[in-house]
Amino acid sequence: MFFHEKKVNVPKDVFMHLLSMIALYMSAAGLMTLLFQYVNLFFPDPLSPIYYSGVANGIRWAMASLVIVFPVYAWVMHMLNREYAEIPEARELKIRKWLVYFTLFLASVIIIGDLVTLVFNFLGGDLTVRFILKVLIVLAVVSAIFAYYLLDLRHGLSEKRKKLFLWITSAVVAVSIIFGFFTAGSPFKARLYRFDEQRVSDLQGVQSQLVSYWVQKQALPQDLTALNNDISGYQIPTDPETGAAYGYSTNGPLSFTLCAQFDLASDAAISFPQAVPMSSDRTMQNWNHESGQQCFTRTIDPQLYQNQLPPKPIL
Repeated sequence: MFFHEKKVNVPKDVFMHLLSMIALYMSAAGLMTLLFQYVNLFFPDPLSPIYYSGVANGIRWAMASLVIVFPVYAWVMHMLNREYAEIPEARELKIRKWLVYFTLFLASVIIIGDLVTLVFNFLGGDLTVRFILKVLIVLAVVSAIFAYYLLDLRHGLSEKRKKLFLWITSAVVAVSIIFGFFTAGSPFKARLYRFDEQRVSDLQGVQSQLVSYWVQKQALPQDLTALNNDISGYQIPTDPETGAAYGYSTNGPLSFTLCAQFDLASDAAISFPQAVPMSSDRTMQNWNHESGQQCFTRTIDPQLYQNQLPPKPIL
């Protein structure tokens, strides 16, 4: 047993109650974060573009938090409720009352702040569906926590109701996590996407080196090995998945083509078209691609680099 008939805060009591509250806070934060990301996807804001990396990472972190932390909370609460039923005096432990009242205080502050934010945005004319849904999510999650612990503190919850609350909460968390796999994609798909991101990053680096090479020599190299530099430490990258060399060819004195084999199309990384592929860097839009072998042709504009050209020798 975790408690004794004497009302003392033994270390095990402190551990179990602290663990339950910490797991509760982390689970609530993870659930709200996950639901916020879903709102961002379904109700995009033209002033706040959605980028795959940010949304997907937010969803994965929230899912990871819920997958690990929420079962801990459910298990600890099951053990505590079982002990409360066997030893009613355990409810009077000071550590329990302090933590429950602190949780009620924290929930009250969040609810008040949530409502103040709602009224403030209403008065400012910035009351969008997206914002209202996020306010309602916070209000629903925090109010459920507040109601549960307030009723439990007043002995208003039977064992049957406690189990019902735990099952309903578990169902909501499970559905939210499962839905995350349909938005952020499977781990296998996420890995393929990361390979494609690295390929684009490599091609950007090669392109930058090619432009620098041209600025210094007013000519493009015949092959990429000419870009290897032992002094600067730059080495031509290869495909991160297969190790194959990236394709390169010149189309004239100022034009070149870079090629790579991609696993996914740019817009196939996430299941919602509102999300912009790749990252917030607008230069990435020049690297949108389909799956398979893709080539990108670039043409150097000499006028853009006039100030960087080396001075002509004086004859």
